[in-house]
Amino acid sequence: MLWSILSWLLAGLLLLAVLGIASLVLATLWIAAKAERLVPPVGKFIEVDGNRIHYVDQGEGLPIVFLHGLGAQLHHFRHTLFGRLGADYRLIALDRPGAGYSVRASGATGRLPEQAEVVRRFIEALRLEKPLVVGHSLGGAIALTLAVEHPEAISGIALLAPLTHMEAGGREKFGSLYIPSRLWRWIMSYTVAIPTSLRYARPTMEFIFAPQVLPGDYMVGGGGWLGLRPAHFYAMSSDVVAIERDLGRIEKRYGEIAMPAGILFGDADRVTTFHTQGAPMRSRIEGLDFELVEGMGHMPQFVAPERIVAFIERVANRAFAGRASPPAHDNFTEPSG
Repeated sequence: MLWSILSWLLAGLLLLAVLGIASLVLATLWIAAKAERLVPPVGKFIEVDGNRIHYVDQGEGLPIVFLHGLGAQLHHFRHTLFGRLGADYRLIALDRPGAGYSVRASGATGRLPEQAEVVRRFIEALRLEKPLVVGHSLGGAIALTLAVEHPEAISGIALLAPLTHMEAGGREKFGSLYIPSRLWRWIMSYTVAIPTSLRYARPTMEFIFAPQVLPGDYMVGGGGWLGLRPAHFYAMSSDVVAIERDLGRIEKRYGEIAMPAGILFGDADRVTTFHTQGAPMRSRIEGLDFELVEGMGHMPQFVAPERIVAFIERVANRAFAGRASPPAHDNFTEPSG
């Protein structure tokens, strides 16, 4: 009799667990579908070494490639800067592999040299002649890796609040994003992660933007909704785990960078803090154009776009010195969708 009762109790608990997991999966898929409806693809797609890259390509002239940060996508530049930069530039922003609408190649790890190589091959595929690379946050670390390992591919780097150094407590800083197990990362991506992220989306973004105010159109115009999808969370967690495998080695080589370089940092940045990520760079790269902005947080392209445009154009003038604008490019690739 007792065994029968326990069996029914266990069966009931198992059923409740299955229903709970199923509800989380359905909620995840519903949120992801809403995100893709609100922020659909806006650009083109190109295959690069097994990665399907979504990108936007606007204008004619000297090429500038934009690399977004952790958990972000190309709207961080398209929405904020593309309408403000001069007509003499060809502006290309891509969703890094796994982010936005870009799909990471099977077996990819997200390590910095791997991502830098994908960017190099992307530049090659689009036949861009030594572009200036603008990198924000983690995109800054990838731009630095590109400058160290593939200097022949680019003409300069302009970095916004970049991740530059490993620091103590890095794992703890990323919290629940640090998931070393690929299986557990996948399980979390399709169950708990997205509903939880939606619940805390606003306070999380307010922290990232602080002390500036979160823009009212960030979730749609800035592409914020796209971070609320399981594939995006999986790639973001992969990036977090991969950072510590290479950044310490890359940072030892910053002194090798001889191309024009600039860094803009806010002294109120809570994400990549100035004292650990910005200040050490002042003496690491010869001729570095370093701009420190008082009271600025982690998202300068959203809150001070005109200042960022002036900074990028200043670095571009050095990077492209003596170069004339190239002829009009052939805008070929498959259509979006």
